[in-house]
Amino acid sequence: MSIRPVKRLVKAKPFLEGAGVHLRRAFGFSEPGEFDPFLLLDDFRNENPDHYLAGFPWHPHRGIETITYVLAGEVEHGDSIGNRGVITAGDIQWMTAGRGIIHQEMPKGDQDGRMHGFQLWANLPSSLKMTTPRYQEIKSGEIPEIRDDDGTFIRVVCGDFWGKRGPVDGIAADPVYIDVSVLPGMKKTLPVETTRHAFAYVFAGSGKFCNASGPLAVPTESAGWLDTSPPVEADNRSLILFDRGDEVTVQAGDEGIRFLLISGKPLKEPVAWYGPIVMNTQQELRQAFQELQDGTFLKRE
Repeated sequence: MSIRPVKRLVKAKPFLEGAGVHLRRAFGFSEPGEFDPFLLLDDFRNENPDHYLAGFPWHPHRGIETITYVLAGEVEHGDSIGNRGVITAGDIQWMTAGRGIIHQEMPKGDQDGRMHGFQLWANLPSSLKMTTPRYQEIKSGEIPEIRDDDGTFIRVVCGDFWGKRGPVDGIAADPVYIDVSVLPGMKKTLPVETTRHAFAYVFAGSGKFCNASGPLAVPTESAGWLDTSPPVEADNRSLILFDRGDEVTVQAGDEGIRFLLISGKPLKEPVAWYGPIVMNTQQELRQAFQELQDGTFLKRE
């Protein structure tokens, strides 16, 4: 078994999106090949309603899947084909935009004004870019949970993990998406298939993600592989991109650690991307925006 070295460790950066939602972007809009088949991960976490209530009004998507995972508060959504609903703490919505949909997402805080969730974008292969749009809305109670003997707690959103299968299915990238909590001071090793691209996103506590070289530091943007300074802890809002291997190892800090661990099979296809639309060629991208302008973006069966 080989532990995946840490390829990069960076902090999520502040962004304004939608009609004025303050969020942190872990990655997106650059170097999509490194995260293939994933395109973007946003952490929308705020305790000031003025920073999120404006939400994400009506906007189009084509060629991707969006995965929304709510931890606090709720998100009201609606779309151009008549779907309406609300996802609350612990729930998941997996939207396959396919050939095109126009929708809106409006965050609402909990009774204390808190709002927290994540949105991940996954690319669709060229063969499914123009597939029929669909939703999978999963309530918190439907998500399998695992508690290991050492207290490690895992929610399996999607894919197979430790004998449990997440409720989201039929996803082109065949992702594994888990929410992992490790107790203070514990060291945990988690399997990840060698053929997948994988990353972790820390959103509570801290820890050290060990690499195959053992005593070397976790490399950061400014650190090289020969840097032998003390290991760098990955703390709140840290993104860890892993290199190849079949295991990920984490040593939890004094407060424990909670993170998303996500992996998927790379599509290895060209990406033509502008805003909410992701295609394979610039011509397909131009066509999509021309259809938006002409009013022919939404396709009938």
